Amino acid sequence: MTSTTDPAVGARAYELDRAHVFHSWSAQAQLKPMTIAGAEGSYVWDYDGNRFLDFSSQLVNTNIGHQHPKVVAAIQAQAARLCTIAPQHANAERSEAARLIADLAPGDLNKVFFTNGGADAIEHAVRMARLHTGRHKVLTTYRSYHGGTSVAVQMTGDPRRWPNDGGATGVVHFFGPYPYRSPFWSSDVEQECQRALEHLEQVIAFEGPATIGAVVLESIPGTAGVLVPPDGYLAGVRELCDRHGIVYVADEVMAGFGRAGEWFAVNHWDVVPDLITFAKGSNSGYVPLGGVVISDRIAATFEDRVYPGGLTYSGHPLACAAAVASIGAMKDEHIIENAARIGRDVLGPGLQELAERHPSVGEVRGMGVFWAVELVRDRQTREPLAPYGGTSPAMNALVAACKDQGLLPFTNFNRLHVVPPCTVSETEAKEGLSILDQALTVADEHADAG
Repeated sequence: MTSTTDPAVGARAYELDRAHVFHSWSAQAQLKPMTIAGAEGSYVWDYDGNRFLDFSSQLVNTNIGHQHPKVVAAIQAQAARLCTIAPQHANAERSEAARLIADLAPGDLNKVFFTNGGADAIEHAVRMARLHTGRHKVLTTYRSYHGGTSVAVQMTGDPRRWPNDGGATGVVHFFGPYPYRSPFWSSDVEQECQRALEHLEQVIAFEGPATIGAVVLESIPGTAGVLVPPDGYLAGVRELCDRHGIVYVADEVMAGFGRAGEWFAVNHWDVVPDLITFAKGSNSGYVPLGGVVISDRIAATFEDRVYPGGLTYSGHPLACAAAVASIGAMKDEHIIENAARIGRDVLGPGLQELAERHPSVGEVRGMGVFWAVELVRDRQTREPLAPYGGTSPAMNALVAACKDQGLLPFTNFNRLHVVPPCTVSETEAKEGLSILDQALTVADEHADAG
């Protein structure tokens, strides 16, 4: 631990937080936030000296771990050189970050529009698609999260949309594939893929293909449950978009930059979108950054036509310096390969073994360092351990058990997401699995052992 762990400093920080900080997605009076003193690698700690293995990667974004020395040094060097500059001026770090990201993207996605995060990347991708096609409608799945800004939250499928949903025109939701809880009564994964594509084709037909500007999909829906798409699904979406002149937008905000064991998760299926949105893992959130990677065809729309959008901090030098250093570290230290190996050799088999022994585990799914454990009261009926859109005493007890044993978890509804940094070591991954093994006994108390 390199940061202070003085309890008095922590108490003062907590006092000021409760007095003056307004937290997101929360009823303010019900909060009791953990006060973090420092972090390094796969661990964080509080001011009382309690250390936690970070199996949440915060908001699934610290892909290179906490306080990576190369990225910290790059931010420090950039701050000494040029802290900020208006986006109408070229700056070296933005230029290099754009080159690196375009080189990593599949196909002819050769230009990058930088934003401050994932939500505004979605906002601008949709704006580009609508202007490019002259069509207004956008199709997204019910089980999705695309951000908290105006258009992005309307596109979101999860319950955070409900209080923000003003019935905005243009957003249409459909069902994506989810074999474990199939909305199509499928009997296997192949049938789920086929029926999900037939469903999307029907939605397009009934909405009117000539009215639809974009289909926006998380390549692997993250907060909605790490729903790895069946082989052939994304290729089928690509074909439907091509057939009807619809822009295919891959939301890689959470799944990209190593999280799924590839630079972009969509690469697992050799599919080339028209636009890719990114954020989180591009520099692990060390400085806020997001963006849209743009195909040549869509970029050409704005060669002689003004693109009506921009941000004061687009391509911020500190953020882009962090991205350049982060991508460099990922390449030099084989971090993408580590994420793939840990998923294949440690997390995947380890979680499957836990599923076989714990009656509260209904299904395990994922790849790389991107996994979800679906928790149920009854394996036969698949009744979830918490309701859709809510939590339960059982889930609260599970989270408490994890923290008591030194693990910082990520949970959503009835799911425990296993999402450590892409830099996590085999020893750390096994440590986390061991803690989960103990904590799941708490969930088992609420499950039907039969």
